[in-house]
Amino acid sequence: MARYIFITGGVVSSLGKGLMAASLAALLQARGYRVRIRKFDPYLNVDPGTMSPYQHGEVYVTDDGAETDLDLGHYERFTGVPSRKSDNITSGRIYQSIISKERRGDFLGATVQVIPHVTDAIKQFAQAETEDLDFVLCEIGGTVGDIESLPFIEAIRQLRNDIGRENSVFVHVTLVPYIAAAGELKTKPTQHSVRELTSLGIQPDLLVCRCEQPLPDGERAKIALFCNVPKSAVIPALDARSIYAVPLQYHAEGLDTEVLRAFGIQPGRAPDLSRWSEIVDRLDNPEGEVTVGVVGKYVGLPDAYKSLHEALVHGGIANKVRVRVKWLDAEMFEDDEALVDQLEPMHAILVPGGFGERGSEGKIASVRFARERNVPFLGICLGMQLACVEGARNVAGIANASTTEFGSTGEPVVGLIGEWMSAEGLQQRAAGGDLGGTMRLGAYPAALAGNSVAASIYGDTHISERHRHRYEVNTNYREALESGGLVFSGLSPDGQLPEIVERPDHPWFVGVQFHPELKSKPFDPHPLFRSFVEAAVRQSRLV
Repeated sequence: MARYIFITGGVVSSLGKGLMAASLAALLQARGYRVRIRKFDPYLNVDPGTMSPYQHGEVYVTDDGAETDLDLGHYERFTGVPSRKSDNITSGRIYQSIISKERRGDFLGATVQVIPHVTDAIKQFAQAETEDLDFVLCEIGGTVGDIESLPFIEAIRQLRNDIGRENSVFVHVTLVPYIAAAGELKTKPTQHSVRELTSLGIQPDLLVCRCEQPLPDGERAKIALFCNVPKSAVIPALDARSIYAVPLQYHAEGLDTEVLRAFGIQPGRAPDLSRWSEIVDRLDNPEGEVTVGVVGKYVGLPDAYKSLHEALVHGGIANKVRVRVKWLDAEMFEDDEALVDQLEPMHAILVPGGFGERGSEGKIASVRFARERNVPFLGICLGMQLACVEGARNVAGIANASTTEFGSTGEPVVGLIGEWMSAEGLQQRAAGGDLGGTMRLGAYPAALAGNSVAASIYGDTHISERHRHRYEVNTNYREALESGGLVFSGLSPDGQLPEIVERPDHPWFVGVQFHPELKSKPFDPHPLFRSFVEAAVRQSRLV
């Protein structure tokens, strides 16, 4: 039977519960345990697929096609365990499921209530597909005291009683703020947060205390006394120089040891953290530095491109260089002077995915700059589509080339994908349909041309990558685009959907319809990002 670790947060949001959960899972994994991490999100959206990146950050997509919280990206990057649909649940999904059952009459006339029906559904989710696991870590989104998280708190309280106290541990992440005027760390917010949690029936076993200053021994003892936990179970969590230093930092503070002790497990030998030490060493001692310009639409909030940023860092780790990411608003590149001023210092240019017309002309101008100046270029999803539009307009002579995503056009180089084959069979979509959950989502295979740049990067001609899009490059324009030097080097197995385009006569120019950043890990950088950063290193030696 799997043991459960429930992770809650208090005082304020954005304390790093997701990173803490990922780090703890990595530490347990390094001790030889099998782990899985799950996220409970209290919002009423069914999933984040229709939410603005400014509201929620990036949407992380799993192999099986779930649109999920960005924390699942941390879980995968730190453990290497592929996330699944069953690893992220929202209040919206819970209520949608319950109301559907009620409409069918499945409750046989019973009054449907939060307790037991909603809490039972949450418990079933927490316990689904947990065979052959040693630990299941469940992160509760939001902050203790939020009205929307109450059913989840109640559900995990009940679940402890269902599975036995010996099989569950509660970890509460709180803030210990530093008041500069007083020159003191204040423990009162943590005390109040624990009191709030206790009033809901949950006594935490461990406290992870986020703080900007070292937590003195006296304050640790005070927190332990007032919050009814052992002093050793008060774990300081200071800001780290890199998120990849966090597992080492938590281990040094005894987090994994205390969790095992809370379960009554003797910790035994120390975990093997050599790969984390090597990653941190490469980050701290780079042999060079490159600058990558990311020309996007949501650059005001880096979390909108979280996986992308981390994949670039991973490419730097693989090449032993520091990657500095310059976030560039695509809208300003509709001015040619700004374009040159901003992009000339870049060693590589990346145009990421996105939705909508805003900034598209600036992105197209960035593609043209990279093509004409021989600067390494990577286009992802919309970035690949706009690379095809740019090639059509400026090389193939199709002046009015565009995408139907931005409105009707006489030259639809990119258009709405009406149907495609998936593991579930033929998928069909109409222009006026629902937006949520209707894109081409999840992992799909692609076949690469054997003599292509893409095949040499992957070292294979058959790959599988994750998708999230509803528009595709129109293969009716393939001949025109290829006559202009933009080669279709990767296609769906049936040859109908373009997956990769490249310019063989360019130092490094690749566009991909999928999102390779979603599968990159610090200890296993994605081949495309490894090669892209390597090209940036070569470029840095030329300028």
